[in-house]
Amino acid sequence: MFGCLYNKQVAKKVLHIILLLVLLAYIARAQEVQQKLPDKTRILFLLDGSGSMLAGWGRTNRITAAKELLGSLVDSLKTNPNLELALRAYGHLYRRSSQNCKDTRLEVGFGKGNHNLIINKLNAISPKGTTPIAYSLEQTANDFPLVAGCRNIVIIITDGIESCDGDPCEVSLALQKKGIFLKPFIIGIGMGQDYRKQFKCIGEYYDAKDISSFQRALSKAVSTSLDKTTASIELLDINRQPRETNVNVSFINNFTKEPAFDFVHYRDIQGRPDSVQLDPVLTYDVVVNTLPPVIKRNVNLTPGKHNIITISSPQGKLAIKQKSASTYTNSVRAIIKENGKPTTVNVHDINSLHTYLVGKYDIEVLTTPRRHFRNVEVNQDQTTTLTLPEPGLLNLYNSAPGYGSIYEIDESGRQKWVYDLAHNQSKVSLALQPGTYKIVFRVDKAPGSKYTATKMVTIQPGRSAVVKVFN
Repeated sequence: MFGCLYNKQVAKKVLHIILLLVLLAYIARAQEVQQKLPDKTRILFLLDGSGSMLAGWGRTNRITAAKELLGSLVDSLKTNPNLELALRAYGHLYRRSSQNCKDTRLEVGFGKGNHNLIINKLNAISPKGTTPIAYSLEQTANDFPLVAGCRNIVIIITDGIESCDGDPCEVSLALQKKGIFLKPFIIGIGMGQDYRKQFKCIGEYYDAKDISSFQRALSKAVSTSLDKTTASIELLDINRQPRETNVNVSFINNFTKEPAFDFVHYRDIQGRPDSVQLDPVLTYDVVVNTLPPVIKRNVNLTPGKHNIITISSPQGKLAIKQKSASTYTNSVRAIIKENGKPTTVNVHDINSLHTYLVGKYDIEVLTTPRRHFRNVEVNQDQTTTLTLPEPGLLNLYNSAPGYGSIYEIDESGRQKWVYDLAHNQSKVSLALQPGTYKIVFRVDKAPGSKYTATKMVTIQPGRSAVVKVFN
């Protein structure tokens, strides 16, 4: 007997310990960072080796300046253990006269300690041919190893636009959507700002009008790719104070329109929004998923800095209440729209509380019949309550099948259709909002429409009414 008791006590203690360990593991898991950037970055340099790169540029020519500055940059990156580099060139294998639109080759693949190999290959490139940017960019999909946990970057260095039949814009978008690489950087050598629009559909364009601006553009592209960048989001209330929180905030890739990050907004005990690490390579549309959502478009982060993003998103609450709403066969819901706008913001369940942006709303409650409320105001940190009268129950009886409808009669005597009666149903129990109704009914076998019967009925809150449509 005592042995059994002892075993039960031991088992109970063991169970408590197991539950405690599970709880601690859950808490530890909840405190781990769930969304973070990969530690490793891969940068592929895509270098224009077409014949036009022999053109003069300052005291040298374009290809010489590009190779020297790129080589110097590659050499300076040897000390970064979380960075891998690769080099692809195009237009350097066949002469322009051949118009070879597949003139591209991966000269040095990704790997550790390949910096000197890249520098040597750079020095060996001799411009010859045409400018197949689209095809070359498409081939980069095979250059990045299929290993998870890496950020893939492409830096295109060119002095001309696509000279084959390819569409680099289409290729870039497709590869970004597949997650092959992030938004590319394009450094235009001696091309001018007029080409910005043509390259905007590919990625981020830098105009290198001279050698010094080329060096700055190259450094900017690399630092943007490597520098740790953080941001905090301040959700402002009606008084422009950052007091809103606990809202899902989505960072949408402005280029691909796909979600990049999703965070549930947080403020600490001092009321300060926390900091999250984001990828500065991308341009974002920041969506605060309130009802309705608030969107701040084309947000560019300053690389290597802490960025503060402020978005006005003041909120209040709306409650829609109705006693005995369960009388209806289907649950009652309400369609919420911003005042004067056609788009539905939310479908709001009856007897529930939801948070909305401060403003005015048009509300259609799907009772029978429907009830409409215009210019319902939601205020900062307040609860607006909309209360509907309790429905009544209409019991209809008829001794023969037929056709009919129910109409509501308003205070001015006008009628509005509410409900069609089932043809073969001898008894109907229907929840209705309080009011005056007219039942119009004709027996199926009646020899004419002049035999249509009408009956009036008043529905009172929480009460039942019985109507015999046809005796």
